[in-house]
Amino acid sequence: MRYNAYLYIAVMFGVSYLIRVLPFLVMRRPIKNKYIQSFLYYVPYVTLAVMTFPAILYATGSIISAGIALAVAIVLAWTGRSLFTVAAASCITVLIVELIIL
Repeated sequence: MRYNAYLYIAVMFGVSYLIRVLPFLVMRRPIKNKYIQSFLYYVPYVTLAVMTFPAILYATGSIISAGIALAVAIVLAWTGRSLFTVAAASCITVLIVELIIL
């Protein structure tokens, strides 16, 4: 059993190390391709969205209240409201919808 734990740790170390070191070894010159630059520019935003979206839908007691609050947040953000206003309105929307549903 102890041997398996060391093996798992070694594999995790190897994978983590390769993920961090391989780009430095492969890409020695600056990237000039505009499509690859565009792709790399949007990777952090997409990663954040992929991690945040499921949390938005399953953070409340009902997926209906989460969906309505998400719609309110999108509309407010689209109209240029501040982050605090969008977050507060979303929380209030969830509260109201949860009270109506129950």
